[in-house]
Amino acid sequence: MIAIFYKLNDHIETSDNTEILKNISLEDVLWIDLFDPTGEEKRSVEHFLDTNLQSRAQAEEIESSSRYSETHDTIFINTDFLIPGPENYTMESVSFILKGDTITSIRQVPLRSFTDIQRRIVANPRIYPTGYHILIGILDNRIDLDADMIELMSKEVAQYSKRVSLGEDVGQEFLLDINQLQENTMMVRENIVDKQRMLSSILKSEKSPDSVTNKLNILLKDVASLINHTNFSFERLEYLQNTVLGLINLEQNNIMKIFTLVSVLLIPPTLIASIFGMNIQLPLFGGYWDIVLLGGLMLVVVFVVLYIFRRKRML
Repeated sequence: MIAIFYKLNDHIETSDNTEILKNISLEDVLWIDLFDPTGEEKRSVEHFLDTNLQSRAQAEEIESSSRYSETHDTIFINTDFLIPGPENYTMESVSFILKGDTITSIRQVPLRSFTDIQRRIVANPRIYPTGYHILIGILDNRIDLDADMIELMSKEVAQYSKRVSLGEDVGQEFLLDINQLQENTMMVRENIVDKQRMLSSILKSEKSPDSVTNKLNILLKDVASLINHTNFSFERLEYLQNTVLGLINLEQNNIMKIFTLVSVLLIPPTLIASIFGMNIQLPLFGGYWDIVLLGGLMLVVVFVVLYIFRRKRML
């Protein structure tokens, strides 16, 4: 699928047919958005731009030279957009090509940031005079969505912390939930750092127009604050995880303490019962009161051991 935004008589027109590219110049095209494009659509855009489009494999590479590169007239950008799921998040690679004032985007999944900017261009095209302004608008919208995700994760962290403070049952499932939230936080941070690197590269580029410099600086400040927030959330999660592990260890220690106490209390009576259970003559009369005396002796030993434990503050 392709969406072409081009200028015609001081108006912005849209088209989903690559044939329009044969009748307009590069200067007239504002944005070419390729969403899960076909091979024919890719070839048409490559011919129109006189350059090669990035493949999905190239877009997913993590080297700095692959994420951002420039030629004498073109800027190539690869970045990731975070897609939240019911439990975990996924990364989707998106490629941008800036040639002159025209931007070309290549993506495989629907993204809210793109849909919002397309509606704004149709509603008010004056605020997006060049492809750079469109790219900044997409990133601005994406950063706002990332900020919303970070806010939701912060609320989840606060809820987990409250559960621990209230003394609710925390076990393996609770630890797994914390671990999943840590994974999501790391993915959000990785995504935001990637945006920071890309914004910095655009700001340093000589091809970047002065009209977007102030907006780029504002976005970089927003990204820096989000990175600090994700760092704090991750540290809070790590502290919460350590607290839960400490509580679980205390609970296990108490259980082992009970088992140890029971074992120690039963050792003396067991020893007495073993001695008097031997098939030899022992210094008692062999009557009914022998059982009573042995039982009483066992109870006395148990209470003596309990007294010693309490005196030593081991209970």
